[in-house]
Amino acid sequence: MPKMKTKSAAKKRFKFTATGKVIAGAAGKRHGMIKRTTKFIRDSAGTMILSDSDAKIVKKYMPYNR
Repeated sequence: MPKMKTKSAAKKRFKFTATGKVIAGAAGKRHGMIKRTTKFIRDSAGTMILSDSDAKIVKKYMPYNR
């Protein structure tokens, strides 16, 4: 049986914690900051842990990084 391939887009965008949770950057911060509230920009700085339902999808894309 051949090995499964990891999605290249997923390995560039997501990382895993030691406990297996998925870390991702905040969405909605690429452009259009003038129309966003200051609170939104402040709260979406850095990275965050994905919800379980979203993490399930990402883990399918990255079979060997659990």
